[in-house]
Amino acid sequence: MSENIQGFNTRAVHAGQAFEPRTGAVVPPLHFSSTYAQDGIGNLRAGYEYGRGGNPTRDALQEQLAALENGTHAYSFSSGLAAEDSLIRALAEPGDHIVLGNDAYGGTYRLISRVLGGWGIGNTPVDMSDHAALKSAIAANKTKLVWVETPSNPMMRISDIKAIAAIAHEAGALLVVDNTFASPYLQQPLDLGADVVVHSTTKYIGGHSDVVGGAIVVKDPVLAEAIGFIQFAVGAVSGPMDAFLTTRGLKTLGVRMRTHSENAMAVAQWLEQRPEVEAVHYPGLPSHPGHELAKAQMRDFGGMVSVQFTGGENAARTVAEATHVFTLAESLGGIESLMNYPSEMTHASVKGTELAVPVNLLRLSVGIEDVEDLISDLEQAFAKL
Repeated sequence: MSENIQGFNTRAVHAGQAFEPRTGAVVPPLHFSSTYAQDGIGNLRAGYEYGRGGNPTRDALQEQLAALENGTHAYSFSSGLAAEDSLIRALAEPGDHIVLGNDAYGGTYRLISRVLGGWGIGNTPVDMSDHAALKSAIAANKTKLVWVETPSNPMMRISDIKAIAAIAHEAGALLVVDNTFASPYLQQPLDLGADVVVHSTTKYIGGHSDVVGGAIVVKDPVLAEAIGFIQFAVGAVSGPMDAFLTTRGLKTLGVRMRTHSENAMAVAQWLEQRPEVEAVHYPGLPSHPGHELAKAQMRDFGGMVSVQFTGGENAARTVAEATHVFTLAESLGGIESLMNYPSEMTHASVKGTELAVPVNLLRLSVGIEDVEDLISDLEQAFAKL
């Protein structure tokens, strides 16, 4: 692709997507082969030897991901947690420590505390908005990684990537940003000082609730070499069909995110006016404590909204089970609207810890349907309270 093509949507459509030279097919072919013919022993065609080590469809996706996050290297995995596991094993070793947000995704915390904890990786959850507490937690241990989600899941807290990067680097640690909720269209953490970006590509990047995947993006060649080795040696790679579906979804990311953001803002504003609602967590609202920071480091505010009810757990459960357009389901970021009760669903693994989610909270993944239908659906569900 010509280096003078700089626009996000242009890169999304064209990065890694050169037409097939033999036939001129505009969409590159899907390569299912698990192995590749060699022109003599050790004489590889275009570097391809075996499917775990390389696949043209996966490589095309990785080029696309790197271009959209303004990185130099990207690595695609079979799930977001597989990406996180590979990242930590590439960059940390037993005895190292991870400082992470005290409202991190439950699956991330489970991986770090219950799986990698047994391998000798320690962790300390902190409020990422309390920079003094963050500095203290980093200094108290052999901290290798500072791990940030912004917006966070599901409390929608906004963390200052530039400031946290400076704090991490001063202490000799690396900053990892989980950019799943924002997507590369809304936020590019590498440009703000982060060392590593991770994604569950299952969510907004894939965008259609039909493929599971994960990704890591960096621009430091030393980090890239370490991560690439683990990807090859451990082998939790995305298959060719998964890579193809993710690439297809990624091409329309910008178009989708604009509608997600517009619909979510309308839903958040409607929720904020309802007497049944105790709090609305959406960074696009001026009432959100991270609103100004979100304006500074994000292009728009995204499609995720969390809401707490004055009627407590019973109210949250009633609404969650009463919608028709919003589907009660795990996950997020697809074109269809989903509703999730985190305390018993996505964040059940952190119940009883300081990462526990309020029992009166619902998380809404606002899709690209007509917003009038989404609000009408919520109105009829609220009528059951």
